Amino acid sequence: PGGGGQGGAGRGGRSGRGPAATVGVATAEKADLPVTLDALGTVTAAATTTVRPQVSGILQKVLFKEGQMVKAGQVLAQIDPRQFELQLMQATGQRERDEAQLENARLTLERYRTLLSQDSIARQDVDTQAALVKQLQGTVTTDRANEGTARLNLGYTKVVAPISGRVGLRVVDIGNLVGSNDAAGIAVITQLAPIDVEFAVPQDRVADLAPRAGERVGTGKVALAYDRTRTTVLEKGVFHALDNQVDTQTGTVMAKARFDNAGSSLFPSQFVNVRLELRTIKDAVVVPVTALRHGSSGDYVYVLQDGQTASLRPVTRGIATVDKVQIASGLQAGEQVITEGADRLKDGARVTLPSQRPGADGEHGGRGQGGQGWRGGRHRGGAGADGATSSPPSAGGA
Repeated sequence: PGGGGQGGAGRGGRSGRGPAATVGVATAEKADLPVTLDALGTVTAAATTTVRPQVSGILQKVLFKEGQMVKAGQVLAQIDPRQFELQLMQATGQRERDEAQLENARLTLERYRTLLSQDSIARQDVDTQAALVKQLQGTVTTDRANEGTARLNLGYTKVVAPISGRVGLRVVDIGNLVGSNDAAGIAVITQLAPIDVEFAVPQDRVADLAPRAGERVGTGKVALAYDRTRTTVLEKGVFHALDNQVDTQTGTVMAKARFDNAGSSLFPSQFVNVRLELRTIKDAVVVPVTALRHGSSGDYVYVLQDGQTASLRPVTRGIATVDKVQIASGLQAGEQVITEGADRLKDGARVTLPSQRPGADGEHGGRGQGGQGWRGGRHRGGAGADGATSSPPSAGGA
């Protein structure tokens, strides 16, 4: 009899809970919500140059290592300069000889003009000498140009880096005959800092990226480069440029973002995930993504009324992030919305929160006591049926 009474108390606790469903809630709040654009991008070097010699000759020295970082103007290789030194000497001697002839022709012209003033020479001789002076002036000018070309060719025997960047694998060795027509050149330099990332933008989002009147391209738009898992930010940069036409096959426009890449975290031809921050919505009303639901009449949420009633309210959805969604209209900041357990709710249904479940502790105690009484009664009843004398129950069992 004692066990039966305790078990009845446990069943009564379960039946007194009522039909209210237990739900989880969250509070709608105001926050600055960034409007972003995600795309798959390819890292491209800002500049790539194949270093070729300007003159032909035997390669004497290679002054770089494979994979080395070089600066613009740094000497990379040395070509045998002896033939170009001789050409420079020859051009200099030719210029000096023609300059001497020009000086002599000028002195002769001055003498002729003096004699002409004394009416001692024909004017034709004076004019002929003046023409000879001009001819020699042109010859000297040509000689100076030839001398400059020879000096320039001599300077080309030192092959320098046109840009700063990383040198690739070497394709020539010391002693090879190199020239300006070599397709492979001496080395390939790729600029790594800054570096660009090219990605495709849907044509519907072009208006958000196209510069306004008087606005510089890329002003105020931050670009983030993520790894393939979208968890680690590799580099932070800015939006740089937008192409001028839409690809009719894909309906996208190519865009480019530029990154400083000071830590060399981006490498040419690498695939990255680009997130471009277009703008920021100030004081947007946001709720968790799990609170927004979609029905036949549109989007809606369940709003908690008076702490115990779920009210269905139609809303207008805005921009969404990974865990938050903007409610453009239909909801005010500070209202509580239901995030869990809304599948079995209807408009006006009674709900309860996990912290407001009535008699949660008493129900657990009633179940425990009822179970012990039932087990005790079963033991005693079983002993009576067998006719055996059972020992009196202990204090704990009673």
